[in-house]
Amino acid sequence: MSEPEDDDPGETGTEVEDPILRAVRAGPDTEPPPEELLKGSYRPSTGVVTRRRGPLGWLQLLGPGLITGASDDDPSGIGTYSQVGSQFGYGFLWTALFTLPLMAAVQELCARIALHTGVGLGVALRRKFPRALVGFSIAALFVANTINAGADLGAIAAGASLLTRDVVPQLWLVVPAAMLILVLQVFLTYALIFKIFKWLTVGLFAYVITGFLAHADVRQVVMASVIPHLELTNQSIAALVAIFGTTISPYLFFWQASSEVDEMRAAGKMTEAARRGVRRSELSAARTDILVGMIFSNLVMYFIILTTAAVLYSHGKADVQTAGQAAEALAPLAGQWAFVLFAMGMIGTGLLAVPILTASAAYAVKEFAGFKGALADKPRYRPTFYAILAVSTAAAAAINLLGVDPIRALFVAAIINGLVAPPLLVLIVLLGSDRKIMKGRVSGPVSRTLTWIATGVMSSAAVALLVTLIHR
Repeated sequence: MSEPEDDDPGETGTEVEDPILRAVRAGPDTEPPPEELLKGSYRPSTGVVTRRRGPLGWLQLLGPGLITGASDDDPSGIGTYSQVGSQFGYGFLWTALFTLPLMAAVQELCARIALHTGVGLGVALRRKFPRALVGFSIAALFVANTINAGADLGAIAAGASLLTRDVVPQLWLVVPAAMLILVLQVFLTYALIFKIFKWLTVGLFAYVITGFLAHADVRQVVMASVIPHLELTNQSIAALVAIFGTTISPYLFFWQASSEVDEMRAAGKMTEAARRGVRRSELSAARTDILVGMIFSNLVMYFIILTTAAVLYSHGKADVQTAGQAAEALAPLAGQWAFVLFAMGMIGTGLLAVPILTASAAYAVKEFAGFKGALADKPRYRPTFYAILAVSTAAAAAINLLGVDPIRALFVAAIINGLVAPPLLVLIVLLGSDRKIMKGRVSGPVSRTLTWIATGVMSSAAVALLVTLIHR
């Protein structure tokens, strides 16, 4: 008996498969045709993709990988890199170059699995590994995503409060931010959400410009960039785990795979059978997209650490605990208006990242449970998927009632991601190396080496952190 095709929309006229609709018998009781199911326009696939000439042709290649790279520099990343730079100076600059090939290899593997199997990562993992093991990993991912989303929501609110010079309290802005994001997820496609907010992330390039204006010691910067340095202290190991956790984040694994599936569905490949197998040209385009996204992500990471080290650490400001303090790193570029640049970067990246965090959690849960749903689908046909989004968003907003400062919360969220990622990576790397599943698209020597290095490094850092915490 063949495995059911979890992500298929179902033949028109067959019984609808959403758990909530089945329970309450509300709305239509049969699967709708694709043109009615999808929020956007439905275009049947011709199997041929025409690429434009020149720069527009290269831009046409950029999709899920670029979005993933941009979302990786979310408020959790900004907060983590700011704290690392202000506390350790240039000491962790080497991590930006070290993690680039590792995160590119991991994201390429997640994309390749989805492109070849035609299903999201949750489905692929459930089909290969024991259900209890995958279920535990996805539950940990859901918790980590919710905490991360909560920290990012707090950062969005902190950025908005900073724009008002703290006239409007941060806590008052958390719920409006959460409601705005949820409304956009329900009524708009993610492609449109990205178009709306991507320009706010341009503010991140302010760190790149400031890095050149901050008069950093070139010799120290070069040495710190190419020579790894790590002190065996609780603070240093925690910083390393946080960097790995916010750079090679678990939610990005599922988002990359699910967004690749959504891209194929948007192109008219509505069934798993139609999506199975990936041509070399399609895989090459996906790899280019991912590489560009990861370079963008790590470039911003590098300059946030460099800028905060040059501006804050070099002037004795090593304890960044608030959004206002973190904003001071941009003073060489914007002077008294540094808080505006910082706030816009936090708001823009947060509005980009929180939908990805909650959506990737919903994708993972629905893929594991075996029901349907995607951001491209209309809520009335997939209420269970959107209910999971709502639960994750509400829980994320509630976390802010604990009163933890958002900059500190962002750092803690990064550490949690660093602890959750290793077991998931083990499963993903084993899946990518399974010739029965991946056939001709099985991981090659370079991919296996890089992904196993990523798994080993993150596992070692996580174990070291747990050991230091136990023996404090």
